[in-house]
Formats: sequence, structure tokens, C-alpha cells
Amino acid sequence: MEQLLSSLSLTTLLICITVGISLYAWRSPSVMDKLLLNPYQVSKHHEYWRFVTSGFIHADYGHLFFNMFALYSFGEFMEVVFQQVGGMNGDIYFLLIYLGGIIVSDIPSYLKNKKDSRYNSLGASGGVSSIVFASILFAPTNKMLIYGIIPIPAIVFAVLYVWYSIYMSRRNMDNVNHSAHLYGGLWGVICCTIIYPQVWSIFLVQLINW
Repeated sequence: MEQLLSSLSLTTLLICITVGISLYAWRSPSVMDKLLLNPYQVSKHHEYWRFVTSGFIHADYGHLFFNMFALYSFGEFMEVVFQQVGGMNGDIYFLLIYLGGIIVSDIPSYLKNKKDSRYNSLGASGGVSSIVFASILFAPTNKMLIYGIIPIPAIVFAVLYVWYSIYMSRRNMDNVNHSAHLYGGLWGVICCTIIYPQVWSIFLVQLINW
């Protein structure tokens, strides 16, 4: 078992953990309730772990699949990048961006809803957005597959994604926390800039030569 775990990439390990916890939480409403980000419970009872645990549970199979598919699509690429630019600290940088994205993306929702006991939020979208936008900085002209089939340049996707998230957040017509996508992506960009400032030279050169 130890040999198997050591052979898994960090991305694959995070996916396995997230799928396992999500499946378990679906079978146990009390566990789900304890792991959700409920700003009221965090504020009243200081249950700060919810900022992290909410990123490892999902609403349904579709929610889980699309988040894990996106993490799988971009995570291993970013692992390689961070191993190249960060050496021994590569895995730490990856976790800082992913877990930090989950936490940071939930802070605005927490501040806005900490007096609303009915508000809940869950999902890895903030962390996944952090990884996706970090990858866009390093490879802005690479093709991304929307829904796994529609190719689009990464930088174009970033612009459309930001516009869509702002638009849907203002309309507030569904149960998706679109602002978490924005703040997660912003966290990924900020972290990459701090960890490896030269990323902006890489980004601009690729765009100029595109």
C-alpha cells in the first residue's frame, strides 16, 4: 500500500481523497453537515476547519466529476511546472495554490453570509480554479477542451470564464458560488507571481509570439 501511494501523483492522490470523502458524505448526512462551509457555524462556533473540508465534498456526481476532471486535466501539468521552478518545494507550492484556493475563495462568502444559518457552500471549485489559472499563466496559448471536446486557447478561456463568473454572480439565479471561481483563479495568479515572478515574462513572450 505504501509503495502504491508513493507512486501516485499529488493530483491523483487529491482526486482519490476527494472522491472518497464525497461518496462517504453522501451516505452520511451528519458527516456532510459537519464538513460543509456554513458561515454561521464558523462564526458562532469557530469551526474553521470547514474552510478546508468543504473543498473535499460535492453536491452530486456531476459536480464531483467536472471538478475532478478539470483538476486531472491541469493538475499534473502544474506539478511538473512546480517541480521545475521550485525543486524540492514543488509539492508544497502545488498544495499552497490548491488548498489556499479552496480557503481564499470561501472567505467572501463567509463574510457575506456569516449571519445566515441557512447558507451552505461546498466543492473544490476554488482550488481547481487556482490550478487552472496558474496553468494559463505558464501556457496561455495552449488549447483547452471545453466539455472535453471544444478546443479553445487558454487565454481566451480565461477571459470568457471571468466574464461568465461575474455575470452569473451578479444575476444570482442558481445555487453555484460563482464568486468562488473568481477568487480561486485570482489566488492562483497571485501565488504564481510570488513563487515565480518570471512567469509574467513567459506569459507575455508566448502571447507576443502567438
